[in-house]
Amino acid sequence: MGPGPSDVSPRVLNAMARSTVGHLDPGFIGLMDETKELLQYAFKTNNALTMPVSAPGSAGMEAAFVNLIEPGDTVIVCINGVFGMRMRENVVRSGATAVVIEDEWGTQTDLNKLEEALKAHPEAKIVAFVHAETSTGVRNDAEKMCALARQYDCLTIVDAVTSLGGIELAVDDWQIDAIYSGSQKCLSCVPGISPVSFSDKALEVIKNRKTPVQSWFLDMNLIVGYWGQGGKRAYHHTAPVNSIYALHESLVMLHEEGLENAWARHARLHDKLVTGLEELGIEMAVDKAYRLPQLNVVRIPEGVDDAEVRGRLLNDYNLEIGAGLGAFAGKVWRIGLMGAACTDKNVDFCLAALKTVLK
Repeated sequence: MGPGPSDVSPRVLNAMARSTVGHLDPGFIGLMDETKELLQYAFKTNNALTMPVSAPGSAGMEAAFVNLIEPGDTVIVCINGVFGMRMRENVVRSGATAVVIEDEWGTQTDLNKLEEALKAHPEAKIVAFVHAETSTGVRNDAEKMCALARQYDCLTIVDAVTSLGGIELAVDDWQIDAIYSGSQKCLSCVPGISPVSFSDKALEVIKNRKTPVQSWFLDMNLIVGYWGQGGKRAYHHTAPVNSIYALHESLVMLHEEGLENAWARHARLHDKLVTGLEELGIEMAVDKAYRLPQLNVVRIPEGVDDAEVRGRLLNDYNLEIGAGLGAFAGKVWRIGLMGAACTDKNVDFCLAALKTVLK
């Protein structure tokens, strides 16, 4: 019950154990098509270029940046936690200029600051931000941020690593241009796969680049030949076949539950967890208006030894919760309620274990 990877469903583990076939096997090609359609459902998009990158969420992040950015571009990066900082790093390494908007950890990105930056930098090409900041438990207002970016003719790159499958996310309705996620959070799949989606507008930008994409492996111009819909597939790389089996099964489970039902389950159990934590005298670190239900950041009570509590939970109860990162190190715990781990049983177990250890 930490910040990820989350518990993997037995169904997903069983799927992963199926016989490995070739990455160009007709049966696997059919599975690729189904996986793509299921990802479109999860992202709420009809984007043709929707696929899993054969590497963790960090590779999905890099794929979005290296495909859309060219040297000399200006990118506005919104930072209110660790993963916004990683976005900035990708911008710089792509040879572009990063215009940084910083907000206090534990708060949302300020929309007024974003608009001021857009006005001050008419040359900006992209606005990049994290939808669900895993390091702070904050939900940024993706819908409004994307609307602002469009108003100033900017593309958007959105980190949805912790939000996909856990809270409302609507790629087409919000007109997100590039988005990436991870398999190991609310999808409760094994780590190592990064779902991504690019709008038609973003795809045009990629096709009309003046310079080659700096990463051969992550060049969408090449990968689209392998992950295109149906028909003949152009060999690009050997896909992690068994991991795709696992992702497919996790997406089937999400589809069976229903996307909106999954969001509602995360919200309900978050409320139950918060009530129980408050009874133990543990406060939430993030305002109710924009806290994440799937990643609960709580203040460590005064006089309590952070590492000792987490160690006791792990060693005595086989229960993992996360430590704080960056500015939150030693100040907060991060309690995950993601995917298959988001159950009444787990909430009850976590609260009972915390109560005993804190005593």
